[in-house]
Amino acid sequence: MPLAQRREGATTADAQDTPSPCCAARRPPSPAPGPTAASARPTLARPGVPAHDGLVPLPGGEFLMGSAGPEANPHDGEGPVRPVSLPPFRLASRAVTNGEFAAFVNATGYRTEAERFGWSFVFHRFVSVAAAATVTGAVQGAPWWWAVPGACWRRPEGPDSRIKRHMEHPVVHVSWNDAMAYCAWAGLRLPTEAEWECAARGGLEQRVFPWGDDLTPGGVHRSNVWQGTFPDGDTGEDGFVGTAPADAFPPNAYGLYNLTGNVWEFCADWWSPTFHADVPRVNPQGPPSGTAKVMRGGSYLCHQSYCNRYRVAARSSNTPDSSTGNLGFRCAADA
Repeated sequence: MPLAQRREGATTADAQDTPSPCCAARRPPSPAPGPTAASARPTLARPGVPAHDGLVPLPGGEFLMGSAGPEANPHDGEGPVRPVSLPPFRLASRAVTNGEFAAFVNATGYRTEAERFGWSFVFHRFVSVAAAATVTGAVQGAPWWWAVPGACWRRPEGPDSRIKRHMEHPVVHVSWNDAMAYCAWAGLRLPTEAEWECAARGGLEQRVFPWGDDLTPGGVHRSNVWQGTFPDGDTGEDGFVGTAPADAFPPNAYGLYNLTGNVWEFCADWWSPTFHADVPRVNPQGPPSGTAKVMRGGSYLCHQSYCNRYRVAARSSNTPDSSTGNLGFRCAADA
């Protein structure tokens, strides 16, 4: 039976304000898994490791945020284009990897929400025959998302998969809540949406991608997105089907990797398609509350024929407890 795509009681307006489920499927409403002894423990910073280790200092300042171009999705709230000012901050050069998340789990005994729920969303082409036999449903409107029992960060395609050869790939099947737990342990935080977009632009004014306006300048792939016919045939012309290493492809002018494609990245902000239009634009923090969190950057499943949210101004969202095979995060800190 298909899984519910959204929470019960959603209104027509809610439906219009919710990005396409191609981006990252949402966990249907259910009782939250209770905290385990390990997950309930305080997640303190790692002893002896500098809290800002590995983060790139960024100058902040004023930049033009958003997009009003023809490629902008009218339901996502990419516009209006507006000047936003930020103080200096730091951002990780890459998304948190499987190896880094494993260090966190080994140090704390933390169990992710996918592990506690007992399942997560996996793209259908990655599920083995054995795992497919246990699938409990697919997402309405996005049947390529399968609910796979046993799928989690360490078994990203189901219980018969492993990450041993992918320790430098971004960790996936982590929820916003899991990302916050990791950040607390590392003495860091998630970036705000404004910080994320400022960093992704790399100093370029109103460009579509972190390197310019052409997705493949000179015919060269600069990101890990879908090539072929979505959702049945990814040719892998960029060198990857599924996730790529977190530092694959050249960085932008700020030295930051994979801000387009590969995996979506959670931000700190609550999601709204309209809140930012009329609020102060100095170090914006997003709405005070909501039901979903902003995610940015697109993923290896993005394709211009269906979901072109692999642009630096593009936005999407997911609930804080949801996890999928194309959703991760990177860390930030104050300067």
